[in-house]
Amino acid sequence: MRLWMLGSGSKGNAVLLESRESRVLVDAGFAPRTLATRLAAVGVAPESIDALVVTHEHIDHVRGACAGAKRWGWALHASAGTVRAHPELAAAGATTFEAGARITVGRFELTSVGTSHDAEEPVAVLAEADGARAVVATDMGWVTSAVASACAGADILVLESNHDEGMLRLGPYPAYLKARIAGRKGHLSNVAAAAFARAMTHRDLRHLVLAHLSETNNAPEVALDTMRVALRGTRFRGGVCAAPQDGVLGPFCPGSERARVASQLALAL
Repeated sequence: MRLWMLGSGSKGNAVLLESRESRVLVDAGFAPRTLATRLAAVGVAPESIDALVVTHEHIDHVRGACAGAKRWGWALHASAGTVRAHPELAAAGATTFEAGARITVGRFELTSVGTSHDAEEPVAVLAEADGARAVVATDMGWVTSAVASACAGADILVLESNHDEGMLRLGPYPAYLKARIAGRKGHLSNVAAAAFARAMTHRDLRHLVLAHLSETNNAPEVALDTMRVALRGTRFRGGVCAAPQDGVLGPFCPGSERARVASQLALAL
């Protein structure tokens, strides 16, 4: 399995998952031209993508979904609530699911996991392939028990670290927007993300990717420092990085031991 960040933040979000000939996008929050450019940077043709899973209806996650599916033939998947909130998905032929449902796409087994966010039926995504697990979990006011369970055995974790609490409090946003971001259906702060990561890290977690960083109320070095301090003294021995808004980052792959076991199983089959 390989995971690429194609951009993450309030201007757009997209994650590419690959397992041999199978490819899945989680979110398509950029215009098709931008998506094509980012995919070309990692040597992937847009038409080679099998499916797109939309986590929720906010424009920074769904902007290019319908046009991309129409242009390149992607199978669209979204929760029933997301489709109700963004009817264009229904017109584009989206298949609906309920949070907790499993979807098979090529070599991938994808599990949707309900999250706490101010959308109709938002989800995180657990992707399993080749004996490895990757979780994409952003846009959460707090970490539900279902999300925590999904993250427990992850090799690769994409985790929201949206804002620094002090920067948000003193920043330029109006009071109502600050309250929304900091609320139970808003976004995870650096401190909240770090506390969760510290509690759930394990020796097989190879990559921790901080995502959806605010350009106004956060900075990569602030988010990374908060996370690294929290992880001191834990079993975590992997890498930590922050995904950029305007560029590609990756690929992220599971640890060598997990990959070796998966290869042996594939040969045995």
